[in-house]
Amino acid sequence: MRRPVLLTTTALIFLSSTDIWQTAAAADTDWPGWLGPDRNGWVYNFQPPTQWPAKLTKGWQAEVGTGYGSPLVANGCVYQHARQGEDEVVWCFDLNTGNVKWHQKYVVPFRAAGGGEWHGTGPKSSPVLADGRIFTMSITGDLSAWTADSGELLWRSNYGSRFDQNRPNWGVSTSPIVDGDRIVAHFGNDEEGTLVALDVATGMEVWSQGSDGPSYSSPLLVEIHGVRQIVEWNHEALVGVDSKSGRLLWKYPFPHLTHNQNMPTPAFHSGRILLGGENRGVHCLEPNFNNGIWAVKKLWSQEKVALDMSSAVVNDNLLYGFSHYSKGQFFCLDTDSGEILWRGPGRTGQNVMFLSIPGYVVALVDSGELQIIAATGDGYKKVAAWKVADSPTWAPPVLLQNGILIKDEQALVFWSLAE
Repeated sequence: MRRPVLLTTTALIFLSSTDIWQTAAAADTDWPGWLGPDRNGWVYNFQPPTQWPAKLTKGWQAEVGTGYGSPLVANGCVYQHARQGEDEVVWCFDLNTGNVKWHQKYVVPFRAAGGGEWHGTGPKSSPVLADGRIFTMSITGDLSAWTADSGELLWRSNYGSRFDQNRPNWGVSTSPIVDGDRIVAHFGNDEEGTLVALDVATGMEVWSQGSDGPSYSSPLLVEIHGVRQIVEWNHEALVGVDSKSGRLLWKYPFPHLTHNQNMPTPAFHSGRILLGGENRGVHCLEPNFNNGIWAVKKLWSQEKVALDMSSAVVNDNLLYGFSHYSKGQFFCLDTDSGEILWRGPGRTGQNVMFLSIPGYVVALVDSGELQIIAATGDGYKKVAAWKVADSPTWAPPVLLQNGILIKDEQALVFWSLAE
């Protein structure tokens, strides 16, 4: 059993020069990590307005650094993991004012491999918050646990002695996930690795599973046929792993081939997994359990659209995604049949981050445009759109009842929905 490095740090607190913005969100607002509470993009506590505003109003702005990680929101605080120079930094801001409550930094040297330089030096993984702790995964595979109230470092584990390069070729982008008293993450490189569950309080290993390397995709925590399991698309296959014991339940080969990388997080809907890959279409897979044996059945495949880096979301039995074909194109397909119901205009961009709300899909294009799209199979209907950044927006947005958090190339910005 691997022992983590135990460290203690002193919080550094300073004041930011951002403007005060009142009543940013209710105290019970909670966004714990990548794609929200159930890692499906659903914003459960948001009620769409009768009419979307013609423009958004900028509230506060904080210069946090580079990186693609999702902001986190809990108990009136916003947390952001980013990079400044050679340091990765964990920030805590007051949600209403944008004032800094604490920040911690640590040196993380990293140089992107050939072909990945334009994606920067991270971090690319989204942090996760649970039970008063924030867990961050560095671009080089260090998993750290911090106290949410003060930023004290509790433990750090990286498996660097087990895997010579503890990261995929272009750096870690898989986002860890918490299940009760365990946090699950994939360590390793393109050639080898392992899925690991660690104790959230101590960082001690609870179980590890497999020898396949990690991918750029992130795991899900779901229940299939009454079994709580981690569904993960690693470097070689889509797998289902018993969350409590780490036992492999089922495996569906779908390897990373040449430059066709395993990156989007699969969508889980009605017991089925919707898996899309670069140049490999979208596929509907159904794990079944009969007579003590797990098996995976492919229900349909759709080859006319394909997911590159963008993860798709489900809204009212329809899958909304962003195909890299036609130089970037929104699409909607029926999750039961795989039929494409509509495709948007081409040349839209390189990447889109999606959220789901009742009646709409929220789409943040990497060009800095935020779109509200009607959740309907009748065609691409852009209900509202706003320019929210002048620099690339690759990090996921966080939608609050009266505003939205946008992380651009260097800054975290709160935009108010009230005109």
